[in-house]
Amino acid sequence: MTTSVHQLDDGAWVSVNDSREVNVSDLWRLARHDFCPCRLADFLAEGFVEVAPDGADVEARVAGQCIQCGTSGVTDWLTLGRVDPDTGAFRPVVPESVHVPGRRSRRATPLRR
Repeated sequence: MTTSVHQLDDGAWVSVNDSREVNVSDLWRLARHDFCPCRLADFLAEGFVEVAPDGADVEARVAGQCIQCGTSGVTDWLTLGRVDPDTGAFRPVVPESVHVPGRRSRRATPLRR
């Protein structure tokens, strides 16, 4: 099954299979990252810069800032959720859990049930 992924409203939303699924303004916990000097960053998402499917995962590079140290910039790839290959249903991750940005590779990420 093909997954359609798009940015909408100047990067404020991510659409998966023509449905608005993920918006900005969430606080993401980032570990093992190169974004800022904080060991565990509290990253405030301000805009989606790039989005793409990676197998069943939907990933994005996100612009924002660390609310602990004030560093602004763009993350490496974060998994936003997964698409069930049989049904096409999208399941978003839990932004409040700890995430490890990467370079478009599969990573274990807690999903919202």
